Amino acid sequence: MTLRGRTALITGASRGIGAAIARRLGAAGVRVVLVARSDVLLRALAESIEGAIAVPCDMSDRAALAGLVQEVTDRLAGAPDILVNNAGGFFIAPAVETSIDAFRETLELNLAAPFALVHEIVPTMRRRGEGHVVTIGSIADRVAFPGNIAYASSKFGLRALHEVLRAELKGTGVRASLVSPGPVDTDLWDAIEEKDRAALTPRAEMLSAEAVADAVQFVLSLRPDVNIDELRLSHS
Repeated sequence: MTLRGRTALITGASRGIGAAIARRLGAAGVRVVLVARSDVLLRALAESIEGAIAVPCDMSDRAALAGLVQEVTDRLAGAPDILVNNAGGFFIAPAVETSIDAFRETLELNLAAPFALVHEIVPTMRRRGEGHVVTIGSIADRVAFPGNIAYASSKFGLRALHEVLRAELKGTGVRASLVSPGPVDTDLWDAIEEKDRAALTPRAEMLSAEAVADAVQFVLSLRPDVNIDELRLSHS
């Protein structure tokens, strides 16, 4: 299927996987709405993609999130055809060294915010009888790694959110897909301390953000009666 003429809301779109998805879908003729905290980076990316709209928003801020869907709907003259829930935070720390606040903030950004967008956008998709929710998961949504207590908890939860959503949407015309990559080489890893890097996959052996964008485009491009329930990606 051609994606030209469709609209998409992409979170965490200012860099890394989100930016790669935005560029790929924009090149395919999708009008993309880019959401992220970084105003400067977001607007610079939007200027490089024909028809793109930048909507700066802190996804962990419930008050800001409440107005996001309304602004996007106003700018597009309707809810988006595609929702790509990609925004997320990550850090490495043992469970006993992870503060309750840091754990809660990770769940808020990685799990509660995607649910909030699903809650607001999917009803319109159901009324239309079409739409696609793509959730960007991780190898950490099914494999537990030491030092990953907050991130893994949020990603396991996000995978459950996807599974329930897929079950509830079956037969409605609205599709739900989980794209779960292994480690991806983005600037997310720049903040990881040297002492924690020894146990990690070398960045040269990680997937590229563009590879994840390829997978998302593939998932979205299949005929309407086919759903990719879950797509796992690894470096060959």
